[in-house]
Amino acid sequence: GSGKSTLLKAVAGLLPVENGHIYTDGQPSLLGVNAALMSDLTGERNVHLGGLAMGMSREQIKERYQDIVDFSGINEKGDFITLPMRTYSSGMAARLRFSIAAAKDHDVLLIDEALATGDRSFQKRSEARIRELRKHAGTVFLVSHNNNSIRDTCERVLWLERGELRMDGATEDVLKEYEAFTGDRKKK
Repeated sequence: GSGKSTLLKAVAGLLPVENGHIYTDGQPSLLGVNAALMSDLTGERNVHLGGLAMGMSREQIKERYQDIVDFSGINEKGDFITLPMRTYSSGMAARLRFSIAAAKDHDVLLIDEALATGDRSFQKRSEARIRELRKHAGTVFLVSHNNNSIRDTCERVLWLERGELRMDGATEDVLKEYEAFTGDRKKK
């Protein structure tokens, strides 16, 4: 790939930097589609564990629990929050992971492909939440292959190509060049 996920892991402090330095003003939190929750535990238990792992207190988790469940939408067709996560579709699990992470304001939030999951309604809610997080938090890094999501949520874009920074600038400027380069107006 181009190095997007590797860059996020380096910013999060999960990978060593080979050249240069990375400085963050605050504690980075990485949310990826592969962020681990425990498949044998219920969604409810995972909300509590995930909240603790994200640095929330038990009281904060209790206060935000229903908002997390409602935002994820996993109970829209039944009481799925009380079932083990191994019974969830990959989309349901990804929505719950995003909802847990989005329930907390972060200094630096790193999101790897999270908006690629779920239906259009969930994607729109997620984009709105990312805009909120940007206002209240510090920085949000979003890895996405969806130019529409990028347009809706980002002020600045880094275009990585084969591990190299090809362009850094205002969203529309970078996407215009990227789309001219790829011949694609909608994706990638």
